[in-house]
Amino acid sequence: MRALLLLALLSSNPPTPAQAQKLAAQRAWEDLYLAWSSVDPKGYPPPDRRTIATSLLKGCEALASSDGVMAYSLGERAVLFEETAPGLRCLARTALATDQRGTAEDALRRGLEHFPKDGHFGFELGKLLLEDKDPQGALAALGKVPPRAPEAAKARALMQKARSASSEESAAMAQARAIERRFTGETEDNKGSVQPASGSAPTGLSYESGVASDGMRTRSNSRFVVKYFNNARDFGQRAEYEGRIVSALDEAHFHTRQVLGEAREAPVDVILYTREEFRTHQGSALARMVAGLYSDGAIRINDAAELTQQTKATLVHEYVHAVVDDLVRAAEGGQRVPIWLNEGLAEYVEWRYLGSDKPPHALATRMRGAAQNGQLPRLSDMAGGALIQQRDPALAYGTSAVAVRELLNEGGPARLLELIREVGQGASFEEALRQRYGRGVPELEASVQATLSRR
Repeated sequence: MRALLLLALLSSNPPTPAQAQKLAAQRAWEDLYLAWSSVDPKGYPPPDRRTIATSLLKGCEALASSDGVMAYSLGERAVLFEETAPGLRCLARTALATDQRGTAEDALRRGLEHFPKDGHFGFELGKLLLEDKDPQGALAALGKVPPRAPEAAKARALMQKARSASSEESAAMAQARAIERRFTGETEDNKGSVQPASGSAPTGLSYESGVASDGMRTRSNSRFVVKYFNNARDFGQRAEYEGRIVSALDEAHFHTRQVLGEAREAPVDVILYTREEFRTHQGSALARMVAGLYSDGAIRINDAAELTQQTKATLVHEYVHAVVDDLVRAAEGGQRVPIWLNEGLAEYVEWRYLGSDKPPHALATRMRGAAQNGQLPRLSDMAGGALIQQRDPALAYGTSAVAVRELLNEGGPARLLELIREVGQGASFEEALRQRYGRGVPELEASVQATLSRR
């Protein structure tokens, strides 16, 4: 109630730095965040911005160990008013505590850029990148820790680990790329806008909240533009919900990059619906059949009021479709790949997210029986129509994913992504498949049949 009264009071008069100091002194962190959650820092002169930032930072530091979501929200606002080393430290710490690794990385990179003498940023960024299996990026960050910084000794020890990992990775990648070029004649031209995993510095990974003209709540950065209704939630619920959304999206991006070696960097819209909202916007029939879909350049998630493990897996699945769209340059009129390949790749990456490279046990049993009886769906029959419209959609998705797994096992993700790029530029899929894998769709179907019959 007090927060609502405060909001009514401040709606006609912009909050003042003195109010920020008073609320911080009272440790009224919810009221403090509410007062400055949607205020434009540009409306204040630099000395006032510094005062407000200091008050917000006190809340971030006070709550960092007990309420990560609110601490993160306060830290995010603090660095918007003034970007200080303590503010970026607290933002990175609370972003990690709430599983927002992309935001944490961005905060650490900004700290490293603006406060190069502070060894904390280079060390923590190096540690984060090494955990994310980017040893070269980790080495670059750790190398910027000043020799006399308190973190220097720990940074040198971590650099040894990063060098070892980088050496192994470079040797494996060089060998794989050499073999691939030898057998496929791969070139480096026209690779599309999907960016490879590397140590290059990302930009704009911090999320900003707002309300769109249509009343939808938004949460956006350079990778995702999240939209959802139900703006009637109180601010605490919204902060917690948005934190979980951000965590799930960062996880989808990170997992896809791990599995495929690449991830989409161009922003993609993500629209989150409750079950009722999805039924209203997409129709009751579709609402009953799908957990989500990717259409008109946006990921649309059904029943996202609670972000369950399955909802997160669906986000991963639909995010892969967005990656494929970027690979074929769909926005520029690029040619689409066969539906079974698109859906099979998304389904396979989803399986990996759920902890396996195989279908769920019940589906695997059904697929084995269908293979042994010659009743598997044919890839050639799933090239142009939605798999949800197949006689047995689960079998169609599973068969497509196994076909993709066969291609990945033979040539790895790099070869498959090059195939998708080539088709997007207008090449015949059958010809491109034969050139890169030495077989066409009939031979691939036979391989899937044999693989599943043995299991």
